[in-house]
Amino acid sequence: MAGNPADKPNAVVLLSGGLDSATALALAREHGFNCHCLSLDYGQRHRVELEAAQRVAASLGASAHKTIRLDLTAFGASALTDPAIAVPIAGSSAGIPITYVPARNTIMLSLALAWAEVLNANDIYIGVNAVDYSGYPDCRPEYIRAFENMANLATRAAVEGRRMHILTPLIDLSKAEIIRLGKRLGVDYALTISCYQADDAGRACGICDSCRLRHAGFVDAGVCDPTSYRQSVGR
Repeated sequence: MAGNPADKPNAVVLLSGGLDSATALALAREHGFNCHCLSLDYGQRHRVELEAAQRVAASLGASAHKTIRLDLTAFGASALTDPAIAVPIAGSSAGIPITYVPARNTIMLSLALAWAEVLNANDIYIGVNAVDYSGYPDCRPEYIRAFENMANLATRAAVEGRRMHILTPLIDLSKAEIIRLGKRLGVDYALTISCYQADDAGRACGICDSCRLRHAGFVDAGVCDPTSYRQSVGR
């Protein structure tokens, strides 16, 4: 939406540097918001995604981009925060995978909520998805509803009458649908990184669950996959 940024409402967008969060940012921009992007450096194995987040925020015209350091390796218990735990490469399996990071979305949404209050923003965008995802409990619609209810009990803004909204525009879309939407919105997916163990050059492994979901999405969408993979990706 064109116009003076001062005339637009603010929104906070959680931005990981991956495909989904980049698309959520593009949607927030199309919805007419001044987008303030928030990334979390939590000691993740794939920290190169934070560089991707910077590129995506600049490419999509974010009004601001902050990266907060909060070291979750102190707790570990995830293949993304504990180097002693290998990232699974055998494809999706039943149950919650070891790549789940305990309370990660709750932590990130809480930080976004704090910044939203400071910005007088009523809206927080998060690119969670409940269709093509890895089984994480904090990507489910019932979790998002519960967090929004909490946000409207716990904040001064809500108590004073300014209701907070947690927006999940991708939650019911397949990966292919997300990619088609992003292409319409002008997202450059070559800037994004989804791999759980991308190398320092940003090359994806091609064999982790996230790589498989990403590549399958491009194939199903009929869109060329711009990702640089270190080895052939399977579905």
